[in-house]
Amino acid sequence: MTDDLLQFLTYENIYYIANIGVIPCWLLLIFFPTHVITKFFVKSVIVPFLLSTAYIYIVYQIFITENIFEVFNIYLGLDELYTLFSNEGFLLIFWLHFLAINLFVGNWIANDGQTHSVSKILIIFSLILTYFTGPLGLILYWVVRIFYSKKINYYD
Repeated sequence: MTDDLLQFLTYENIYYIANIGVIPCWLLLIFFPTHVITKFFVKSVIVPFLLSTAYIYIVYQIFITENIFEVFNIYLGLDELYTLFSNEGFLLIFWLHFLAINLFVGNWIANDGQTHSVSKILIIFSLILTYFTGPLGLILYWVVRIFYSKKINYYD
């Protein structure tokens, strides 16, 4: 049974499971941000734990089959980053990182929007933009939030 599970956990399958798995989280954040199901799945440690588990599994697979220390070459230039991303394992690690951080930011936007009574339409637009582009959605939300909170804080 363990062998079957390990054969199933290919990089391609992990990619599909992670991508499909975060979509319900985003839909819950957009349509039911205060619901108990959203609090249980999205606002708890469940999804980050699952993404982290996949992340650790891939790091382990790279460690036993390749040179995990290649990752430090990314600071030497774009060519090294391109070379690193040509490796499926490293590319998937960065993609899981992207999914986890964007979901964390989306969760923060949903919570902060409720705290500052930001229009739900503007929160939804910011969440959708955050899902697809990450930082652009966050910047849009910050601009919108300034008008709703009537103040600018650099440490919020």
